[in-house]
Amino acid sequence: MAGAVAEAAREGGGDALDVRLLRAADAAADDVLGADAVVFATPETLASISGAMKDFFDRSYYPLLGRCDGKPYALVVCAGSDGQPTIAQLRRIATGLRLREVAEPLLVRTHAQTPEAIAAPKVLPQADLARGRELGALLAAGLELGIF
Repeated sequence: MAGAVAEAAREGGGDALDVRLLRAADAAADDVLGADAVVFATPETLASISGAMKDFFDRSYYPLLGRCDGKPYALVVCAGSDGQPTIAQLRRIATGLRLREVAEPLLVRTHAQTPEAIAAPKVLPQADLARGRELGALLAAGLELGIF
């Protein structure tokens, strides 16, 4: 899903937009500070953000505090059946950082409920990937037009 968002942002922004897709483990505060907008994408794990995303915020929150006020952001959450606790958690973090939400969170539910289904690789439906591409295009257009 994150790939669909990034791909559409690249296509929509052309050469004017430098779109980077980073794994949480490879990202740092400087990546957020250098971005015009940020998309936080995470699976929901036990009604929370992933461990890698938690680690990213543990490493980056205080270095970002007071330095990214008003920066546009969007959320992408992939959950088995709910996703709302993870969205709420990310919104609380973003509120603390004074980021500005510019799109409704993109929530994809896989309906995986058994241990086997949860552990299995996921193939997202084209309709969900299209929603990701719409988000990427929206962000690119908003940045290009100076809306955010």
